[in-house]
Amino acid sequence: VRLFVQGLLGLGFPLGRPPSQLRSVVWGFPLASMASKKVVVMMNGLPGAMGVEVSQACLRRGLGLATKALTGPGQPTECEVKEGDKVVKVELVGSDRPAEQKKAVEEMQAEYGTALIIVDFTHPTAVNPNADIYSATRCPFVMGTTGGDRAKLQKVTGDSGTYAVIAPNMCKQIVAFTATMKKMAEDFPNAFGGYKMELVESHQSTKADTSGTAKDMVQHFNGLGVDRFDVENIQKLRKSEDQLAFGVPEEALNGHAWHTYTLTSSDGSVKFEFKHNVCGRRTYAEGVVDAAEFLADKMVSGSKKRIFDMIDVLSEGKMQ
Repeated sequence: VRLFVQGLLGLGFPLGRPPSQLRSVVWGFPLASMASKKVVVMMNGLPGAMGVEVSQACLRRGLGLATKALTGPGQPTECEVKEGDKVVKVELVGSDRPAEQKKAVEEMQAEYGTALIIVDFTHPTAVNPNADIYSATRCPFVMGTTGGDRAKLQKVTGDSGTYAVIAPNMCKQIVAFTATMKKMAEDFPNAFGGYKMELVESHQSTKADTSGTAKDMVQHFNGLGVDRFDVENIQKLRKSEDQLAFGVPEEALNGHAWHTYTLTSSDGSVKFEFKHNVCGRRTYAEGVVDAAEFLADKMVSGSKKRIFDMIDVLSEGKMQ
């Protein structure tokens, strides 16, 4: 038996939203003023490829782009984002100036008020320092950067009461696939008892850490009873020759996410193979915009829950 899973698995997520109590103010800002303003994204991670892709998606969807953003060391002091006839110049503040980075966030909050939502696609080493800034300023954020100390990230965000979407993957079909495997593990534990797993993930050479999606999937497959598999057993491909041999098209080497999960029975007579192969970044960028708009809605409604993931976004029918 060989099973290929490519893309969305046809999940029937409920599209309705539960009623919630509206509050008159959030952090001192009238909700009416929040609802009347379009979302403005502070795109931290420019001029990186994902930062550019998300910025362009924001402009296509009618969101604003803040005029300052955080970046890493050694990056330029400004960049331009172009999408169609729209051009936005963004001043960049490097991580070698941490005090200036916090000041930049505060200045953008002063300029855009509660319309401001941060999107972070920076570097694994910046996850926790950046989250400390966002939490200290209580600026809502979408954390797409993987790596860092995830438990610390969740704690500092929760302790500060900051609204956030934190997720390792922003593609709705992959989010649905991940949710399906999680539920499968809960409903049918040990369904793959005695099976051995091989997990190979390939991303562009600039991705420093192991795929966050792959790490999550390890947990779910262990729940299904495969022979003990640790995150350290994931095969991470970052060299072009290995990626080409894996099947990645040459034109996608600079931007792709290919995952294959192979489960083989103890006697080798049965094999299951799950795949999700993405070339380019656009599908992720569109999901990020969905997450930002979802978070803005949660702020307006005064949601008591403040930390969300992409399954929350997908479950409410908020992914276009």
